[in-house]
Amino acid sequence: MTNATKRAVVTGASSGIGAATVRALAADGWTVVALARREAKLKALADELGDAVSYVTCDITDEAETQAAVDQILAEGGVKALVNCAGGAIGKDPVATASLDDWRNMYELNVIGTLRITQKLLPALKQAPGGGTVLVISSTAGIEPYEGGAGYCASKFAERVMARVLRLEQIGEPVRVIDISPGMVETEEFSLKRFGGDAARAASVYAGVPSPLKAEDIAECVRWALGQPDTVDVDSIVVRPRAEGSYTKVYRER
Repeated sequence: MTNATKRAVVTGASSGIGAATVRALAADGWTVVALARREAKLKALADELGDAVSYVTCDITDEAETQAAVDQILAEGGVKALVNCAGGAIGKDPVATASLDDWRNMYELNVIGTLRITQKLLPALKQAPGGGTVLVISSTAGIEPYEGGAGYCASKFAERVMARVLRLEQIGEPVRVIDISPGMVETEEFSLKRFGGDAARAASVYAGVPSPLKAEDIAECVRWALGQPDTVDVDSIVVRPRAEGSYTKVYRER
């Protein structure tokens, strides 16, 4: 059985912010269970980091898979933290012509998936020594909407509200609820997936921007927030690169 004192579950762990978070927590003395759909990437991450990291393949939009993953995790020990990194954007179409399926898929992953695994692990988190933590990686898209981003922004607004309401509802319980809202983060897959594999369009998002955030920057925010005393709840962190004042105010070098 694994000790729950510093055991974390990280969703979306196969790439980007999720993988960087697994690395940061493992380096900080946590035992980490990495969750994602792609087993080959999870295995490579676990092989890289050694005994501190195990993995379970799981699509959090699937009820049966998520329940099976949670059952497996809890059979092996308690959990101190849940880091919800799984999420993504699909398309950048205006409301008038946006795909209903794209919106539905973003809601299923960004909102319902986060809700599903949070509900399933919440009782165990509250039993952790000193209390547990639910941490959500949302987005500044959940703070300031922008043209072409209605579906993604709406899902991230919903995810942030869910975290805030959970925080209110759990007052008096031994659980912290933390929301981290990143701005422009350049990862290997986020924009590429958003634009259906169009590498040129994905690259244009970051063109000329000096030092956009990296996945490791967000992982460090996670590590720091989780590392505070159990009675200290970092309700919200909004983090952007220096070059980004808002989604519509970004400095780009010529």
